[in-house]
Amino acid sequence: MTIDLARIIKAYDVRGLVPEELSPEVAHAVGQAFAEVVALPEGAPRVAVGRDMRDSGPELARAFTAGVASRGVDVVAIGLCSTDGLYHASGVLDAPGAMFTASHNPAAYNGIKLCRAGARPVGQETGLAEVRSLAQEILDGAELGAVDITGAVTEQDMLGDYAAFLRGLVDLSGIRPLKVVVDAGNGMGGHTVPAVLGTAAGLAGLPLDVVPLYFELDGTFPNHEANPLEPANLLDLQAAVVEHDADLGLAFDGDADRCFVVDEHGDAVSPSAITALVGLREVGKELEAGRTPTVIHNLITSRAVPDLLAAAGARPVRTRVGHSYIKAQMASNDAVFGGEHSAHYYFRDFFFADTGMLAAMHVLAALGTQPHPMSALAEMYSPYVASGELNSTVDDAAATAARVREAYAAAYPDAVVDDMDGLTVSHWDDAHPQWWFNLRASNTEPLLRLNVEAADADIMVKVRDDVLGLVRGGAPE
Repeated sequence: MTIDLARIIKAYDVRGLVPEELSPEVAHAVGQAFAEVVALPEGAPRVAVGRDMRDSGPELARAFTAGVASRGVDVVAIGLCSTDGLYHASGVLDAPGAMFTASHNPAAYNGIKLCRAGARPVGQETGLAEVRSLAQEILDGAELGAVDITGAVTEQDMLGDYAAFLRGLVDLSGIRPLKVVVDAGNGMGGHTVPAVLGTAAGLAGLPLDVVPLYFELDGTFPNHEANPLEPANLLDLQAAVVEHDADLGLAFDGDADRCFVVDEHGDAVSPSAITALVGLREVGKELEAGRTPTVIHNLITSRAVPDLLAAAGARPVRTRVGHSYIKAQMASNDAVFGGEHSAHYYFRDFFFADTGMLAAMHVLAALGTQPHPMSALAEMYSPYVASGELNSTVDDAAATAARVREAYAAAYPDAVVDDMDGLTVSHWDDAHPQWWFNLRASNTEPLLRLNVEAADADIMVKVRDDVLGLVRGGAPE
């Protein structure tokens, strides 16, 4: 029975169980469709294909590659890489790309992240719906026209080029010596960190003492899930930072496109603080070059992000959550940098794409060019108190959000309400007490996601508990 591709091809990428949902047959059809919808209309003579360490990756990547080649398009197979390694290949080769990864999902899953030449995103509104539709037709028996010649497949290891490219963007050679614990979670950070921060790719050594955790590539994730967004998955890193008296810790997710930071005490640093820290570094470079910098941030990053960036002379642009939206805003605004609460960081110098490794290098540079510890740096960029993302299972997300909206409209008529992405209620500018919250529905589950921030802890706790009470059936105090 043919799989319904609507189950596995969503707004941003392909993600499914192997082989029940994502099989070599499906990968082959998606490869054909990608060639027809993206590569051939762009006049792209080749497609770059990479994969992470999952056991199903080689077979699925081969099937996709065969599908692309069957439509007369060449393929550059770059083998094992991080997702940002694939974006680098797409950028420097000026070729559409496909990355086989399920990011932080469990071992039974795999997926495909697709991009156009120059690492430009392919999402629901930028080609993915058309890829899904054509691939479904192929799986249902439709035949495509014959091609004159099958595309050629060549292999190219681009890890060294990727490492050298990043080294050219952030110079770490002159920083003070730092000890850094890195938790790769048995994911692709174990492949890229030794090349970028070490000497595995033949680059010069840096003043870094890297303590590795779980660098062995293993798509079964034997130690913990490669999802640092979950606090339980940071525990080993936090303990190791304290044990080794390290200056900081870094945690990468499975495909190493996200990076989380832990300070010298083992405390997690908010991705909003990292967005502000890295954003200010990039803003400084733009101002020195005589340009007015634009920085993108999603609507649930801390208020400190736009406040600090604007004070430094930048133009902050607020956008909805999701990498396809951030990337589109990055390109349309020629933004120098963008950051999300989920620890995705985007750089104009990196094809407007996200790269956890480059963000980590900026953090190392910021820490290593001044004498203060990581905790002091983080505190500078974390003036407010946040709840973190809290999920509630609901029967009717729209009706629940409407109930929250009605209650807060009555209780706080001076609050600002907007619907850019879910429901945002802000009681901040020229208001006291200062707080805001965002309530968004999940795209894939019957969940409402709540984020709250306030000027102090007591206010945050009250707003958090009041909104959760409404969401879960109660009433505000």
